[in-house]
Amino acid sequence: MFDLVAFIPRAVGQGIPLLYGSTGETITQKAGNLNLGIPGVMYVGAISGVIGSFFYENSVPAGQSLNGFLAIAIPLICSLLGSLIMGLIYCFLTVSLRANQNVAGLAMTTFGIGFGNFFGGSLIKLSGADIPSIALTRTSQFFSKSLPFASNLGWFGKIFLSYGFLAYFAIVIALVASRFLNKTRPGLHLRAVGESPTTADAAGINVTMYKYLATCIGCMIAGLGGLYYVMDYACGVWSNDAFGDRGWLAIALVIFTIWKPNVGIFSSILFGGLYILYLYLPTGMDHMEYKELYKMLPYIVTLVVLVITSMRNKRENQPPASLGLPYFREER
Repeated sequence: MFDLVAFIPRAVGQGIPLLYGSTGETITQKAGNLNLGIPGVMYVGAISGVIGSFFYENSVPAGQSLNGFLAIAIPLICSLLGSLIMGLIYCFLTVSLRANQNVAGLAMTTFGIGFGNFFGGSLIKLSGADIPSIALTRTSQFFSKSLPFASNLGWFGKIFLSYGFLAYFAIVIALVASRFLNKTRPGLHLRAVGESPTTADAAGINVTMYKYLATCIGCMIAGLGGLYYVMDYACGVWSNDAFGDRGWLAIALVIFTIWKPNVGIFSSILFGGLYILYLYLPTGMDHMEYKELYKMLPYIVTLVVLVITSMRNKRENQPPASLGLPYFREER
């Protein structure tokens, strides 16, 4: 029988990295930048946190407990810095040098995955592990720690209160991002830059500044998705190429949510549930070919939503008008 109480927490765990990635990409796209480098950014955010955590754990003797604040702060700061550097590189290429955004984004994805695999492999050699992975279990305990009374509340506690702090932080960020984009003056300026940078520039809005800030902040948010996956969902275990296609799912989720971060909260859980649905189907259907077909469901649903929104042709459900287009001030 289908165990809903066991399924929902797994779907949420799968969906939180997607929520981080889609929220960050939505903010980026609202400024007119189409960052297809989000998979690479999430990879760099994950490995940067792993590097910081690895060296901190190894600096503390085996019998001594870790400092809870440092165990969280060090990988968190490392992840944010790594993701920020990726955002700055992307902005330098696409905003300052006006390179093609699609090519730059794909190059960033290739670079990010290669960066993660290189340093991940180096850390595995340093640790001397017999298997090709790193286990940062001592640090992971601080990230995956849930509320102490969650286990006493039965199914309610398991479904709503059994997650680490980064899961709830992702929801808060999505809600804050939605309010920022729709209810604040800087948010409206940001949307104006994405819709018509020429008009925004004529109105006195610093187009370059908004593009840089939106892209860098978006990359930092997306990088936290990679950190969450390793430190919480994967229980602190890093292995090369284990992140899968979650970065691309996050980009697809942006289209599915019609560029609304608050809609992404439930949509990410839906995507996470569809991604692991094959694990909860009858054993007789659990073959490799069916597994891959079920993993296609989020992309199929995204295509259906894209077709429907295109047919309705409502402006509020469409991407920013200047999305993916470089801005040349001289052409005003």
